Amino acid sequence: MSGLLAVVMAWGAAALWFRLPGSRTRRRLVVAGWGMVAVALLLLGVRGQWLANVAQLLLLTALFLWWFRLQPTHDRPWSDDVSYLATGEVRDNRLTLHHVRDFDWRTRDDASVHWEERSYDLDRLDSVDMIVSSWGRPGVAHVMVSFGFEGESFVVFSVEVRRLKGERFSEIGGFFRQYELAIVAADERDAVGLRTKVRGERVSLFRLRMSPSAMRSLLLAYVEEANALAESPRFYNTITANCTTLIFGMARGIGARLPFDYRLLVTDRLPGYAFKVGGLWPGHTLPELEESGRIDEQARRVHRAADFSQCIRQGVPGWEALGRESQAPAE
Repeated sequence: MSGLLAVVMAWGAAALWFRLPGSRTRRRLVVAGWGMVAVALLLLGVRGQWLANVAQLLLLTALFLWWFRLQPTHDRPWSDDVSYLATGEVRDNRLTLHHVRDFDWRTRDDASVHWEERSYDLDRLDSVDMIVSSWGRPGVAHVMVSFGFEGESFVVFSVEVRRLKGERFSEIGGFFRQYELAIVAADERDAVGLRTKVRGERVSLFRLRMSPSAMRSLLLAYVEEANALAESPRFYNTITANCTTLIFGMARGIGARLPFDYRLLVTDRLPGYAFKVGGLWPGHTLPELEESGRIDEQARRVHRAADFSQCIRQGVPGWEALGRESQAPAE
């Protein structure tokens, strides 16, 4: 009993640190006070003072009442790159996306801000790519999905944390309702260029093996999920609501028979999972796909070029016919 209470009290300290409003000084004082009371009550409980355990339970009850009353919101001073959420609508077989991001990034915190409305002919949708970006932390990567229209235009969907102005991302904070969830639609020059040219991350692109109907269903699933999120905000969660688990849920929602796998959580190994289930471009081994799919050097060389999307795909398996008619094999 005392061991379980100690774990929950430690969780309570972390919850207060990441979610209690106010200055860092205020949070330090509150967490320090919580810690001292928790240690004192735990020591008394170990010595057989049952009232100490009752006091801990009452403290935790008050904490949980506060915790479960926390609600996500759209009304906060957001960072410029997540100030708008993607939304879309389909009319006469044409998809219109609102608030497509096309920033010209100078540094990770400074960019020329530009949002626009873009339209896409769904009959021209013929490719889906998985883009994986990593920055040196073992097991951690960011995953985006790009939809292509006859090799001419592309739009990237990225599931991200909705940070406040000046706020930095913390994987630990993602467990404690520190961030809201965002679905961003962006130009590849923005989303890929930010991670390659500005942040210096390692970025790989993998063309997915999908039938035309599956491509369309996945794209519309993204739009539906984005519209729902714009209507009802949600908290980001490092495990349950992140850049891979939402994709996994949407893929299952459109009928894909995908088994659960630890690599859905160890996100830098997601290409291995996609290869295992037959989702990557056929005719290559996984090491070949990983080696040929590295696009960060190419992306840095052609940063903000008008044909950026075409340039970064040169040599990537599945894109050998870029510039000519190229259709994914049916499932």
